Amino acid sequence: MTHDATSVKRDVGKIKRLGIMGGTFDPIHYGHLVTAEVARVKFGLDVVVFVPSGVPPHKHGVEISPGRDRYMMTVLATATNPYFEVSRVELDRPGPSYTVDTVREFRTRYGPGTELYFITGADAAVEIFTWKDAHELLKMCAFIVATRPGYCTTRLEAELGRARAVSTHGVFVLEVPALAISSTDIRARVKHGDPIRYLLPESVENYIRKAGLYL
Repeated sequence: MTHDATSVKRDVGKIKRLGIMGGTFDPIHYGHLVTAEVARVKFGLDVVVFVPSGVPPHKHGVEISPGRDRYMMTVLATATNPYFEVSRVELDRPGPSYTVDTVREFRTRYGPGTELYFITGADAAVEIFTWKDAHELLKMCAFIVATRPGYCTTRLEAELGRARAVSTHGVFVLEVPALAISSTDIRARVKHGDPIRYLLPESVENYIRKAGLYL
């Protein structure tokens, strides 16, 4: 079965609740996977689609791995979960990867009968009103904002309060212990020769080694 949600073989009409998890996934790790699974169960999502970003508009000047590598790592990491899929929608779309454009595409594909839930991290959510067409986006889908234990929520709650005033589908906070793992730390560990086992799936670790990423 294809791993691209734009041509997936599922019966689209039977998907009533769809999770969309965006990110650079450079690399994807257990924090991402646990977040998606907890969100799927808690919110009764039929499918969670991982969407690796093509050209992240908020990461100017930050070097990221090629899209093909981030896509393949995401496919490898999600392959064993029948409720997870991976889409190339942002990688194949030219220009900056704006969330509002991605949600519009999924809305068109799945129609008004499917509820959309966009899953994102707290660090990104505090910047939500800097996103393109943020007010329109908040009216198109629900938001699930993942935090980690000990995360300072003062600014987050202020921003989410503003977001809830605009949202028509809801803005929810989900605490996920595994989010203490970070892609930034994993990249640094690889660069310095430190172990990354048990921070991400073995298949992803092997891909990083073979592709020579983060050295």
